[in-house]
Amino acid sequence: MSVAMNTAINDTLLVDIGENGLARATLNRADVHNAFNPDMIAALTDAFTGFAENTAVRAVLLTGAGRSFSAGADLGWMKAAANFSGQENREDALRLSAMLSAINDCPKPVIAVVHGAAFGGGVGLTAAADVAIASRDARFSLSEVRLGLTPATISPYVLAAIGARAARRYFLTAERFDAEAASAIGLVHSIAADRDAAIAVAETMVDEILKNAPGAVADAKRLIADFAGRPIGQDVRTATSERIAARRGTDEAKEGIAAFFAKRPPIWSKGQ
Repeated sequence: MSVAMNTAINDTLLVDIGENGLARATLNRADVHNAFNPDMIAALTDAFTGFAENTAVRAVLLTGAGRSFSAGADLGWMKAAANFSGQENREDALRLSAMLSAINDCPKPVIAVVHGAAFGGGVGLTAAADVAIASRDARFSLSEVRLGLTPATISPYVLAAIGARAARRYFLTAERFDAEAASAIGLVHSIAADRDAAIAVAETMVDEILKNAPGAVADAKRLIADFAGRPIGQDVRTATSERIAARRGTDEAKEGIAAFFAKRPPIWSKGQ
């Protein structure tokens, strides 16, 4: 599947794919601080499914238009959901879960640039990305319990990012915290002065990613998903040995090693 340059999946999400392979996905409900609604959830799912399948895409930059990254779930949608049947609510929640999974499992590196409000599901988006860069004005809150809800659907991604100890504070208090606190608990990786500066940091990171073999990057991301937190037993040692043995035989590995000894850029290196 190929996503065209400068397109809108629907009017809630803008997508642009540059010639260098960087896909930009911009949440586009600025008037409501990019709160999720069913259209945005569907658009994000479709976009990230497309990025995963599009060999032209090497990395993804996820941003929000306007003053905020994402204020989480649209309250109008949540109000309507209160009257859904149990089955309708399960199906609705599964669609949100599928969207987060599409971002988290995308084989291309995903970098989130977070500014302004990142509440509830906005924290989930941040945690589902591989790297998060926050502007200094970013404010975060796992606000669900204030509304009588819980951060259930986003919890696997948030727990993986911040750990159980921090979650025991922020899931339960719903307090707002700033970019410094988000960095301290592992939710974001670095802080920039403002949104433009955060995008510049992300673009510099993309320049580094573009030096790397795309298949190896995807395999490295899968290593994290498959082995993080597992005890280092014989099964893990065997599985990881098999992974590197298989990768040594790939065309990418042969090209990378040949390029190193020839002192030339490998064929996948763009703009280097």
